[in-house]
Amino acid sequence: MTINVGDKAPDFTLVTLGENGPETLTLSEVIGESNILLLFVPMAFTGGCTREFCDISKNINTYENLNAKVLGISGDNPFANAEWAAKEGITITLLSDYEHKATADYGIAYDTFLPEKNLIMGGVPKRSAFVIDKAGIIQYAEVLEVPSDMPNFDAIQECLKGL
Repeated sequence: MTINVGDKAPDFTLVTLGENGPETLTLSEVIGESNILLLFVPMAFTGGCTREFCDISKNINTYENLNAKVLGISGDNPFANAEWAAKEGITITLLSDYEHKATADYGIAYDTFLPEKNLIMGGVPKRSAFVIDKAGIIQYAEVLEVPSDMPNFDAIQECLKGL
């Protein structure tokens, strides 16, 4: 079941790689500080995912000016995410959903990811965008079936302007 507008955002604790090694981030501990733009991507080091997170990084001031914290989540491990960020100049907080628990809780997992390209991994997150308000309620939800499609960032920004 996919999460919808009006639902309470499912909580999660995921790992990021900080200056001193692995660190955890729990969603419920950052809710209330600002609105949150939660972006799921299938995996690090792929064209579409890199383009999306590089574009967001270049335009981070837009989201900060809308009082939004951007969190990027991939199905990769935190070490791969850190290498990806360093190589590509990605500056948003990258979280690892390596076990795909948050992906399952948000109802956005592929049964099989890109079988036509022999990437038959199950559980990989679909490219998705969720805006979570300061009360922890989903105000925008977009789940894309085609991995190369991008979220509607104009609609996301409009949503954030209204919060």
